[in-house]
Amino acid sequence: MRRKDREILDKNIIKDFIAKEQVMRIAFYDNGEIYIVPINYGFMDDSEKYVFYFHGAAAGRKYELSKKSPNIGFEIDGKYELLESDVACDYSAKFQSVIGTGKISIVVDKDEKIKGLNILMNQISGKDAWAYSEEMLKAVAVYRIDVERLSCKAK
Repeated sequence: MRRKDREILDKNIIKDFIAKEQVMRIAFYDNGEIYIVPINYGFMDDSEKYVFYFHGAAAGRKYELSKKSPNIGFEIDGKYELLESDVACDYSAKFQSVIGTGKISIVVDKDEKIKGLNILMNQISGKDAWAYSEEMLKAVAVYRIDVERLSCKAK
């Protein structure tokens, strides 16, 4: 990170930020192209290792790339506030962001699928106990991201 004065290392601050945000962008490398997808997510801190879950269709580009190329990049940003100025180049912004890399996989174990969906639903609704029919579980793909590197920055 170029601006070490803006780096956040406190794990509690990082976890609090991730817990309050709703949207993550995932970047895949696809035969010379970068494919970026915004998703809702849920996360857990599994023994000092972050794990993210999200859901989607069990078909399409994201699904195929998850199987073909598990190396991904991700980004979460928030706390944005424009800082205006009388001079154009002096405009700036306050923000906080998390950027990282990891491995994506499609969850096949039914119990982990339910766990991942509950973590996701808790993130977006504040409620962590949900019921899922067998039909729902068969129809949805649950994705897991195991974080390999993560950095946090704020201004």
